[in-house]
Amino acid sequence: MSVTVVGIGADGWDGLGPAGRAAVADADVLLGGDRQLALIPAEVTARRVSWPSPLRPALPGLLASFADRVVCVLASGDPMHFGIGGTLARLAGAHGFRVVPHPSSISLACARLGWPVEETTVVSVVGRPLDALHATIQPGRRILVLSADGRSPAAVAGLLTRRGYGESALTVLENLDGPGERAVTGTAAGWPLPEAAPLNVLAVECVAGPDAALLPTVPGLPDDAYDHDGQLTKREIRAITLARLAPVPGQLLWDVGAGAGSIAIEWMRAAPSCRAVAIEADQVRAARLTGNAAALGVPSLALVLGAAPAALDGLEDPDAIFVGGGVTAPGMIERCWAALRPGGRLVVNAVTIESERVVTAARDALGGDLTRIEISRAGAVGGFTAWRPALPVTQWTVRRA
Repeated sequence: MSVTVVGIGADGWDGLGPAGRAAVADADVLLGGDRQLALIPAEVTARRVSWPSPLRPALPGLLASFADRVVCVLASGDPMHFGIGGTLARLAGAHGFRVVPHPSSISLACARLGWPVEETTVVSVVGRPLDALHATIQPGRRILVLSADGRSPAAVAGLLTRRGYGESALTVLENLDGPGERAVTGTAAGWPLPEAAPLNVLAVECVAGPDAALLPTVPGLPDDAYDHDGQLTKREIRAITLARLAPVPGQLLWDVGAGAGSIAIEWMRAAPSCRAVAIEADQVRAARLTGNAAALGVPSLALVLGAAPAALDGLEDPDAIFVGGGVTAPGMIERCWAALRPGGRLVVNAVTIESERVVTAARDALGGDLTRIEISRAGAVGGFTAWRPALPVTQWTVRRA
């Protein structure tokens, strides 16, 4: 089938160029949201069909029902940037798909603010958890938030204030390029607007307060960044472990015996497209893990509640696996090794003699590297200072050919 996707802004028909107007005028069917369809003048006689809800499950059948018609889809701004264009391209195929883009709300906002687009981080909270913002909040960072509705700016202001970024400068840009365009400014802590116009973009210039925790995206967050009961891969060991797991954008990690979830969380923080599944048998720890994931900006971390290796059945094959607990369970190594994709990495941290026996035998059978990691921290001894060693960790790393 042939589908043309036309980007349209708040300026409506007047803002469309010749190619966009021609695509709309030549269509038999116009698909889009109610707001976009209302922007097309009455003299355009194409049949107008509003998107069903929920949209994605219904989309293949909807397109198939118009397979013999000329279809034009209306989308906000640039359909290929946080828009429906990517989904339609996968369904229609490259040869039956054409896009006529309009300036996106990101481009328009940056033009109003004088911000270089390439130096601006964009986060959408349309159909996504607000907690995803946590991973992007850093001192001095400029963020554009694509709002879900008029309440989003106030919600973002509250989140920033709770994080210790209350002095951050906020500008809400309403109805960009439309007749009702307006800008409202303020700080997160003193945000003056309980509800903005439904169509808005929020600009954030992050200012960290003196007590704001520094949470970089490189591995090795402070241990106190996590809510935990002691079942936590400590900071230095965590950084070494993630270096061996080698997070790659788009790849999937299994964190087996996840505890507080620190390995899975920092894997996902390494790149926005990194995915992870945390497997944890204890319900209380699983609840903490979920809270940690939200607080650290990766609320999409998947959780499987159950004991491995049985709990691994039915999961998507991973690109990397970390076993932080339960390696002595019968069949654990074999199950994990069988699941790894080609090029996948398996990392196991052993602390007890029993778990060391398992990883030593596994190294003999499968190869890989064994590393002994010993960390000491300075602590008080009477009126003096001495080194206090932590339990040594034996780390086995192996890569599947």
